[in-house]
Amino acid sequence: MKGDPRKLGFSTRAIHAGQHPDPATGSVSVPIYATSTYVQDELGKHKGFEYARVQNPTRFALEENVAALERGRSGHAFASGMSAITTLMTLVKAGEHVVLSRNVYGGTFRFMTQVLSRYGVESTWVDTTDLANVEAAWRPTTRMLYVETPTNPMMEVTDLRGAADLARRHDAVLAVDNTFMSPYFQRPIELGADVVIHSTTKFLNGHSDSIGGVLIAQRPEHGEWFAFVQKSCGAILSPFDSFLVLRGIKTLAVRMERHEQNGRALAAHLTGHPKVKTVLYPGLPGHPQHAVQKAQSTGFGALITFDLGSYEAAKSFLDRVEVLSLAESLGGVETLTSHPATMTHASVPAPERQKLGITDGLVRISVGIEDLDDLLADVDQALRGI
Repeated sequence: MKGDPRKLGFSTRAIHAGQHPDPATGSVSVPIYATSTYVQDELGKHKGFEYARVQNPTRFALEENVAALERGRSGHAFASGMSAITTLMTLVKAGEHVVLSRNVYGGTFRFMTQVLSRYGVESTWVDTTDLANVEAAWRPTTRMLYVETPTNPMMEVTDLRGAADLARRHDAVLAVDNTFMSPYFQRPIELGADVVIHSTTKFLNGHSDSIGGVLIAQRPEHGEWFAFVQKSCGAILSPFDSFLVLRGIKTLAVRMERHEQNGRALAAHLTGHPKVKTVLYPGLPGHPQHAVQKAQSTGFGALITFDLGSYEAAKSFLDRVEVLSLAESLGGVETLTSHPATMTHASVPAPERQKLGITDGLVRISVGIEDLDDLLADVDQALRGI
């Protein structure tokens, strides 16, 4: 593809960006370069590839692709979403401070509070749905605002334009975990973010057969640093996993449309059900940040959280599902359901979970692309068993 792929439509970028025909054969799929090193023409002369931890054509293709999807300057692929977040946090030094959304993925909470805190990085967790809370938490040493929106699993939405303005006023980095929405529905860099994070394990790959993570940088200095940390720490995405994510991204647009179509219908179906206390989904008009999400994205996604009132009720539901799969993770073509308090957020202390509203009766569903009638029937039969 010639020219800047960021100027093309989303589906075209997803299919073509970074995926140039193989120069040796013309293959339309990027080959899996399963090599650890590269033969050099002579001492001091090579083809731009020296060692596979630093350079790999398959990984480079994915990195170019995700940068184009988010309309960022550079992409950087890692062995997991958490290794991407770990790399991001190397922008912060000992004695500096990060403000984060109060309700994020449990692994992010664990890394900040039990690992990074050992090295003198301080963190404050606030309700970022109200940016006045962020201002109140700000310190002279604050270097980053880290936002997950919608949050996992409480579906709290942050005004990204407002967050970007706030970070700029304080000369700080705005980093946004965009995993739940995918770049198909929401592109934080277009709204002012400096760095976007994705767990490629989720919607980007979309088939529950790969673990990975990416950072997309808007500032050149951030991209240069992330590449240096990749080289220095080595938590790179493998060629095979890079190939899998590239393959998944080609159908991202059509998958996300079906994910959300099913998600909206299931959220509406659960709303008002006599055995469901609360439904959390940004696409519902009654969601407190519905208007914010509508203003900053082109959709509402496929993640639904609902409260069944008790651990016993949640267990009964989860034990009875048949089409839905009881499993951690999200974003696969199959519908996945989980119990946040004992699965994704088990690392968050119980008192903190209670403050956040992550009760023992809470269930999260990542709605897949199966036939909607089958999903609704399965949910209904499982609810009847409570």
